[in-house]
Formats: sequence, C-alpha cells, structure tokens
Amino acid sequence: MTRHDRQTLHVLPRPGNPAQGLLRLGSLRVRCALGRSGVTHWKREGDGGTPAGRYALVEVRYRPDKIARPRTLLPLRRTRRQDGWCDGKGDRNYNRPVPLPYPASAETMWRDDDVYDVVVVLDWNLRPRRQNGGSAIFFHLARPGYRPTEGCVAVNRADMLKILRRLRPGAAFKVR
Repeated sequence: MTRHDRQTLHVLPRPGNPAQGLLRLGSLRVRCALGRSGVTHWKREGDGGTPAGRYALVEVRYRPDKIARPRTLLPLRRTRRQDGWCDGKGDRNYNRPVPLPYPASAETMWRDDDVYDVVVVLDWNLRPRRQNGGSAIFFHLARPGYRPTEGCVAVNRADMLKILRRLRPGAAFKVR
C-alpha cells in the first residue's frame, strides 16, 4: 500500500442500498451514509446525490461545547454560533462560509442535532464554483441508523475521531 493510499478515504456505495456505503482508509473500514439519491456524476443543488470524484479535505470544524478538540493534523477550526454556509442559488457567496443571519439562503453550522459536531469541509465546487452545482458537501457525523444525507458522506462519532487522527494535510476523499 502506498503512502498516498493511506491518506485517501475511499467511499463505495453498498449494492442494493445506494444511500449507504463503505468508507476505507488504509486497513480501516467503516460504515457510512451517503446522499438519499446515492452517488451521482452530475451533481445539482438539492438533488440529494453524493458527487463522485476526488476532493481535498480543506479543514475540520468542531463544536467546542459538545466535543473536545479533535486530534488531527488537518487544519482545525471551532464552529461558532453565527457560522453559516450559503446555499442560495445565484448568490455571490454561493457555497461559501457566511455569517448568520445572512440575506440569502444559508445552512446553519451550529445545529440542534449532532451531525455537524464535527465537519470536514471538502473542496467540492469551491474553485471554480458552479452556480447550482451543489453546496455544503461535507464529511460529517451520521444520523441515527445512518439515515441518508443531502449529498454528504457521514460516519459515526467514534469512527470520525479515529479517521481524523490518521489524516495529514494533503489527504483526499475519493467517491466512486
């Protein structure tokens, strides 16, 4: 196994259930949830698909009131109550972090559920950005029962923390 493979998170949908998958990092294999529409090669805003491709891991965000600082060598940032992520089609800050309240549609990063207690921002549709090309595609914590996401990849908290400890700058996600 090459060093490159040890820093690539491979995601494969589960046969017969495209909204569930297997995530592999080196010898580690864990269950994951995918978008409700499974993996897509033609991502559009709101389609519920997890975009196929390879993406860099940009940064890790975490809720300091709910989880201790994760052990990772990836860039790390505390989530704040006013953090949002613009998903407003046509807005100049589409698929960018924004302060809340925000005049266009924006997702709150400080959520009442636990799914964004730890979030890894992926470089999907960041540079260059395509309007309506899909926003807020993250690697985050799974809902109970690994219910489908809106297009993200999600794992349980223990697996997320184990994965983050193994990753270094330059790590990537590969969804097939």
